[in-house]
Amino acid sequence: MSGVLNNPSYLKQFNHPGPGAQGGIVAAMPAGSLIGSLAVTQLADKLGRKKTIILSGLFWVIGSILQCASVDRGMLVVGRIISGISVGLASSVVPIYQSEITAPAIRGRMVSLQQWSITWGILIQYFIQFGCSYIDGVASFRIPWGLQMIPAIVLSLGMIAFPESPRWLFDHGYEEEALQVLADLHGRGDIKNELVVLEYEEIKQQVYLERTEGAKSYLDLLKGGNPRRVMLGMTLQMWSQLCGMNIMMYYIVYVFEGAGLTGQRTNLIADSVQYVLNVALTVPAIIYIDKWGRRPMLLIGTLLMGFWMYLVGGLQGRFGHWGTTEGSSSPVWVIDNNQAATKAVIVCSYLFVCSFAVTMGPVSWTYPAEIFSTKVRGKAVALSTASNWAFNCALAFAVPPGLNSIAWKTYFIFGTFNFAAFIHIFFMFPETVGRSLEEVEEIFQQGHTFTAWKIGKDVGKKTLAEVVEKSKDLPREKGAESPIEKAEESHA
Repeated sequence: MSGVLNNPSYLKQFNHPGPGAQGGIVAAMPAGSLIGSLAVTQLADKLGRKKTIILSGLFWVIGSILQCASVDRGMLVVGRIISGISVGLASSVVPIYQSEITAPAIRGRMVSLQQWSITWGILIQYFIQFGCSYIDGVASFRIPWGLQMIPAIVLSLGMIAFPESPRWLFDHGYEEEALQVLADLHGRGDIKNELVVLEYEEIKQQVYLERTEGAKSYLDLLKGGNPRRVMLGMTLQMWSQLCGMNIMMYYIVYVFEGAGLTGQRTNLIADSVQYVLNVALTVPAIIYIDKWGRRPMLLIGTLLMGFWMYLVGGLQGRFGHWGTTEGSSSPVWVIDNNQAATKAVIVCSYLFVCSFAVTMGPVSWTYPAEIFSTKVRGKAVALSTASNWAFNCALAFAVPPGLNSIAWKTYFIFGTFNFAAFIHIFFMFPETVGRSLEEVEEIFQQGHTFTAWKIGKDVGKKTLAEVVEKSKDLPREKGAESPIEKAEESHA
């Protein structure tokens, strides 16, 4: 929506929505995303990770058609809700899928690719909207809303050729298929590769253990160390929204207008820089997330984002006043005739986006996908993502009225959220970098006895020999051999 907020044709078609109405239109998509992410609690376990991703693409196409054809606010909101369901499904299940098919040493890097892809999507759609803004009439916003169907079609068709998650396959009785997927992913097809055997035996231990504990249910989220993990996942996604990135993504047009940047084209060009920075600064995070660790990135990121938010708020409060801007029908907080202050606000906004892109952005998707056991991962990650979209929806609706009423104080609120997040992360979030999903389970099985900042990188680590030895004590189902034992007998 950011590329059309000051589009004259868009404003005319939808009867010049005010702060409340515009907030409602923008919030419609994250509201749908909340519904979609909650649906994943069932779909990811029943349909499988792969089919759920394919389904998300189909929902997106339907929503895009409705948006492209919308003639009033109601039709636009319905289209955005349906598209939001798609986003909720994909944003919940894709990190699960990625974490379950990736080797521990590069899992953070692979899951971070989702965040990088998101930044590319934002960048591409923004420049499409910017280019179409030169078209007269409703085509200036209908063309971008129609073109967004293309990536969804590519996603749904492309996933047909992808394997199902080996952990989901094993959990549903397809043990041989699970072993072959692991071998194809990590061992060039060799089922006796050391990493393949290690992953397979750890999955087997975890799944058999979960089977002895009974059927999966929502009550499992309240057992053992799961409540703490659920809260960590949900609050991290909450902080990723409360940090203020929504202001810079959804409403950057309003931010720069308030900073004194006038003219539709000038504003759109300045806005585009932050989207480029968002893409570029996510790259270091992808490369180094498995070296830097999750905790340092989150702690440094929240401090930096809080600092930049306070600077933006301070500059706005010191040099701004209530006035009017080009195309505004009501008074807004604006900086007039002070190029230095205007440039300072713009630069601080850019630095905020850079700080998010290299820290909180990728980690907020990686961490929740790797702290839960197989038994509850689908439901728990879906709840974490639901937390993301719940706060996303609330902020999308609240920010326009907030900027219209308390103006520069809005930035201080988000800055304070960042510092609160720093304290919470420092005391509650253990490091998970470099561990298999089953090794992470070992950390949380300690209950409340471990101290988050004292968890070393070797806690929970196991050797291949230890894993295989432990697996010998697992119960056999109807005396059946494992696929690895069958292969070894066949080879002999």
